[in-house]
Amino acid sequence: MAFEGLADRLQNTMAKIRGKGKVSEADVKEMMREVRLALLEADVNFKVVKDFIKRVSERAVGQEVMKSLTPGQQVIKVVKEELTELMGGEQSKIAVSNRPPTVIMMVGLQGAGKTTTTGKLANLLRKKFNRKPLLVAADIYRPAAIKQLQTLGKQLDMPVFSMGDQVSPVEIATKALEHAKNEHHDYVIIDTAGRLHIDENLMEELEQVKSIAKPDEIFLVVDAMTGQDAVNVAKSFNEQLGLTGVVLTKLDGDTRGGAALSIRSVTDTPIKFVGLGEKLDALEAFHPERMASRILGMGDVLTLIEKAQTNVDAEKAKELEQKMRTMSFTFDDFLEQLGQVRNMGPLEDLIGMLPGANKVKGLKNLQVDEKQISHVEAIIKSMTKAEKINPEIMNASRKKRIAKGSGTSVQEINRLLKQFEDMKKMMKQMTSMSKGKKKGMKFPFM
Repeated sequence: MAFEGLADRLQNTMAKIRGKGKVSEADVKEMMREVRLALLEADVNFKVVKDFIKRVSERAVGQEVMKSLTPGQQVIKVVKEELTELMGGEQSKIAVSNRPPTVIMMVGLQGAGKTTTTGKLANLLRKKFNRKPLLVAADIYRPAAIKQLQTLGKQLDMPVFSMGDQVSPVEIATKALEHAKNEHHDYVIIDTAGRLHIDENLMEELEQVKSIAKPDEIFLVVDAMTGQDAVNVAKSFNEQLGLTGVVLTKLDGDTRGGAALSIRSVTDTPIKFVGLGEKLDALEAFHPERMASRILGMGDVLTLIEKAQTNVDAEKAKELEQKMRTMSFTFDDFLEQLGQVRNMGPLEDLIGMLPGANKVKGLKNLQVDEKQISHVEAIIKSMTKAEKINPEIMNASRKKRIAKGSGTSVQEINRLLKQFEDMKKMMKQMTSMSKGKKKGMKFPFM
């Protein structure tokens, strides 16, 4: 997860103060010293850290904390609110033009993931908002960029407007807008050229494209792993182009996360989206409050629910619940469930969204081996229909046949059968508890 080191440090610091019935100024001072170090280590801009510590300290020793019944909890609430504010307060939504198409200009340095992000954004607009985007290849200096965008368009089954690399970006933008109006596209996403560093020619050209395309949004794509450099790049682009938003890529990497916490304060430009992986659906809207919750170990249930709504078939989920209640859950159902969970993203990321998951033994640094999941799928697919419905019929020769067919071992098959049996027992307990709940029993999460 992004901010891993920062999250660990802050959560340990918060744990010391959480249960305190009385919080003194000395307690707050000590906590703030640790928070300050944690933020600086995470590569957060020095001035941003200074202002943040000042605001939290003032509130933490003020009336709202000292006079409250649970001062320890109140301090954590203050830290969460200020952390949310630091990252922009409320979610900044994507623009929608009154006169379609809505034009988005993607800018940034080479290597930040601009072209891939253009494809991811188009995918998100279609999937989540039911839009019809047109991708525009306006990076004429890197021929591979045009080819890359066309490849992404093919993968997504989405149109890409290109005039090759012998035509000026201004002309490409002009013709692309005409084409979008004729074809009734409601979004136009222009992938512009980048450089290895900011130079006058680049900025001049981007300004020309801006004056022709009159974009509703200018998104700067920056690599979160570049730390303070990302903030400096954002500052330069903002001063010269007037950005409307930032897209942070590689926030899932081994990053200290300081860029995400500094960009908003330094440039006053909201973070609109974050890239959390290589796949074409690994782009999420940025919610400051949810990110603050995740950093402080409070989970992010709303994002988890949204992921489930997007990737899980509601009818099938209902059917599955019925099967669990009647104990008619088979290996075929298990395979389907596995596929739906996989579509939601890496399992360790999903677990990180559960409140308090970091405190559960064995879950904190869980690394899910994708190969292991593929083995499970191969084993189930090597079973006959009768074996999937009724695993009790499995004998030694059947297991040998399945092991051979799936390229696994009999031990792995035995392990899976045991896990499946344990899961069915757990389901039985949960369904009986949820029935008990209707009679007044309390059961968490149900």
